[in-house]
Amino acid sequence: MRLHLASTSPARLATLRAAGIEPVAISPGVDEEAAVAAYEAAHGALEAPDLVQLLARAKAEAVVGATVDGEPIDGLILGGDSAFLVNGRIHGKPHRPEVAKARWLEQNGSHGDLWSGHWLIDHRGGRVNGAVGRADVATVRFAALDEAEIDAYVASGEPLLVAGAFTVDSLGGPFIRRVEGDPSTVVGLSLSTLRDLVRELGVSWPSLWNRG
Repeated sequence: MRLHLASTSPARLATLRAAGIEPVAISPGVDEEAAVAAYEAAHGALEAPDLVQLLARAKAEAVVGATVDGEPIDGLILGGDSAFLVNGRIHGKPHRPEVAKARWLEQNGSHGDLWSGHWLIDHRGGRVNGAVGRADVATVRFAALDEAEIDAYVASGEPLLVAGAFTVDSLGGPFIRRVEGDPSTVVGLSLSTLRDLVRELGVSWPSLWNRG
């Protein structure tokens, strides 16, 4: 069984590889801001778990018509998204250094909830046979950084393109005191949740192992 990852996230790819899965990575090309704006214009503001599920589903569905080596996708399609909730506000990717620093000054020595959304499509036989999804959450507790550490971390560029302006598996790891919940959720993909979804579709988790 082959897993197709509708994401270009290096962290999600590395997480799956560490779990024995070499997915087929496909860029979904979803305009996330436009998708959220369209939904909220019609239905009102999204809470964090609904936001990540909306985008996870959009990404997975965006690659349904894609081909691999000239053939329709045969296997499972996974879409994922993440957002960080701190002090009642949803933080996505900061993109700009001044935004990343402001967020670190707010969450420094404190905590927040990292939500990761998952949408899994059964595309065996080259057609949609069903889909399941779920959001998972992990609470992240930060160390107290001095401003020089924050400035150096922001200057590294790492915080700019990740939800919450931090990582747990790279330069940001030493700045995290504790994670409450599935640690892989903080990377953007809860492996335990993904296993549950895979099994809901009637697929054996070990059947996805394709790395040595």
